[in-house]
Amino acid sequence: MAKIKKGDLVQVISGPTQARGGDRGKQGKVIEVLVGHDRVVVQGINFVTKHVKVGQTQRGTKTGGIETHEAPIHISKVAIVDPKSKKPTRVGHRVESVTKDGVTRNVRVRYAKKSGEDLS
Repeated sequence: MAKIKKGDLVQVISGPTQARGGDRGKQGKVIEVLVGHDRVVVQGINFVTKHVKVGQTQRGTKTGGIETHEAPIHISKVAIVDPKSKKPTRVGHRVESVTKDGVTRNVRVRYAKKSGEDLS
């Protein structure tokens, strides 16, 4: 089971501080997880500028120019935010029994190690 999933609230825990133009300490939601490269794309973090060639649509409007968007960041540089204390925490797994329609199943649940609260 993955430690960080799409939609999780994470915080950048390494790299340059915000005073030096970095993103350390910023929090954001995970937009995408790139499993093969061990990277995540986080909303509002690691902005890069991309120069797009100017073109035209069928209506005649101009496209292109300089765009900014989020670039992937290594998964080891982010930590999940504890829902209770709003600080970075580690993720644990535990097995819980869930009864649904008379059938009992064992389900793995992710939880924050600092507070013990379940992560959705």
